[in-house]
Amino acid sequence: MHLADTVGFFKAWLIDPRRVAAIVPSGRALASLITSEISARTGPVIELGPGTGVFTRALIERGVAQENLALIEYDATFAARLERRFERAHTVCMDAARLKKAELFEGMQAGAVISGLPLLSMPPRKVMAILDGVFARLRSDGALYQFTYGPNCPIPRALLDRLGLKALRIGHTFANVPPASVYRIVRRPPRYEAVRLVQGTQPSAVDAVDRERDRHA
Repeated sequence: MHLADTVGFFKAWLIDPRRVAAIVPSGRALASLITSEISARTGPVIELGPGTGVFTRALIERGVAQENLALIEYDATFAARLERRFERAHTVCMDAARLKKAELFEGMQAGAVISGLPLLSMPPRKVMAILDGVFARLRSDGALYQFTYGPNCPIPRALLDRLGLKALRIGHTFANVPPASVYRIVRRPPRYEAVRLVQGTQPSAVDAVDRERDRHA
């Protein structure tokens, strides 16, 4: 890891600690874990919040061609650095909540999305917008890989239910600062969704999450 990356990441954290959830970039152990189910056969891959490119390098090592990478980075300094380091990748400086409107891979759908976004520090409505964009961009068999420093999936169950998704923890690593877990989030089978809809759902997943947060405030 470059010293300049660590310093730059720390400065970004000082400016906006809610957007940059850690004081140092993710380590190689987490990068290896979050990319463990991805290969050249996955096809196009979208990375949200690549930062200094730790996960990006791991994806390339897994055999993903740079031309099959779309790097969505909000921070202009990080985005410029990514563009220099990964010249053949498609780097876009934008808010991940606008992913649904982005033009990527000439209309082709992605096989996977890797997320380094601090979802736990985001409002539920923004998380829902990000997830909506992610699954609009993914193939039917595609998956979102999200890491978290918390003990549970960073996407509340109410939001998963609302969007017809399910999450499974695929691993945990203590060799990261701080230790982290990775979740695979995919669409639920249509049959499961049909049963759920017949049984009835909450009218607003966002309101349900807000009420749950209020109870613990």
